[in-house]
Amino acid sequence: MRAAVEISMYPLTGDYRPPIQAFIDRLNTHSGLKVQTNSLATQIWGPMDQVMQVLTEEMTRAAGGAAQLVFVIKVLPGLAPPEAESSGGVPAPGALRAGAPR
Repeated sequence: MRAAVEISMYPLTGDYRPPIQAFIDRLNTHSGLKVQTNSLATQIWGPMDQVMQVLTEEMTRAAGGAAQLVFVIKVLPGLAPPEAESSGGVPAPGALRAGAPR
């Protein structure tokens, strides 16, 4: 089963950007996953087992190098990457659907 995960990392330190960037950079090294970052969170698409394994490894690694971290995660099982919408896949998160309130 494929999945989409949205994750935000909050290092409880004054210099928070370097650990966040290092975490995102490491996520991007894993083949088979699509990683997209915006100003609020990072979205990851791929096989659910692989996504969860990578997140476990990278969250453990990040927690070992910081005094304290908070991760906020949303898991959407069965959701395909955004480009799949144009080919008949599941709509991207936040995409307007016919009949949906605006």
